[in-house]
Amino acid sequence: MTLKPDIYAVFETAAGFCAIAWNDAGIVRLQLPASDATATERYLRRRLPGAQAGTPTAAVAETIAAVKRYFTGQKVDFSGIRLDLGQQDEFFARIYAEARRLGWGETTTYGTLARQLGAEPAAARDVGQAMARNPVPLIIPCHRVLAAGGKVGGFSAPGGSAAKLRMLELEGVRLGPPPPSQASLEL
Repeated sequence: MTLKPDIYAVFETAAGFCAIAWNDAGIVRLQLPASDATATERYLRRRLPGAQAGTPTAAVAETIAAVKRYFTGQKVDFSGIRLDLGQQDEFFARIYAEARRLGWGETTTYGTLARQLGAEPAAARDVGQAMARNPVPLIIPCHRVLAAGGKVGGFSAPGGSAAKLRMLELEGVRLGPPPPSQASLEL
């Protein structure tokens, strides 16, 4: 049996150019926004060298529309999108499934996610590695998984941690110190 190559499309959002790749089983990759369509395509093709450009199926077109809505600040639920993550380590697959349960504006930490899976505290590093290798960021919302103490942590997408912060801000999540309160000048 010959496997069909993955198909991909590049599309523009309010935050820049994204790319998505799919096969008959589901979405295999989502490339988060970069400012240049050519760079976005090149980045995706490095990870999927056999992929071919193509026209999105109806399900993929719906996912593209949802991604576009997300980057305009509209609340979007990606939990029902069919994925094909290929062969995954069992623990990574469990991490991805648990992270996928995080809804709009919800955050957790690497350590909390590890504990939810019944793992030792040291497994927080495994959670971090899984998030860094996430082939479908946004659909598996790795931007909602933070470092200890609610710090932003790393982010391997274009723009790094700044992109992660922008995505969280779209969802109404503000990290960092609270805004200063207005002090009374009464004596």
